[in-house]
Amino acid sequence: MTATELRPTLSEAERQQRREAVNYGRASVRLEGFVLDEASEALFARYVADELTRAELNAEVLRLAGVHG
Repeated sequence: MTATELRPTLSEAERQQRREAVNYGRASVRLEGFVLDEASEALFARYVADELTRAELNAEVLRLAGVHG
């Protein structure tokens, strides 16, 4: 079993909360004059779909940005 398989499934309310958080972040970035690239959009879609935890999303975003922790 993978870590994803061990997690409980997100409720629709939780999925909607993730979707709204991603939309808020996207809007905030656009207000600064930037647009998320396809790789970033794909990561956030995986987060909304519950394929990534918040910690996994954070790690992937840092990796994508070239930040090594």
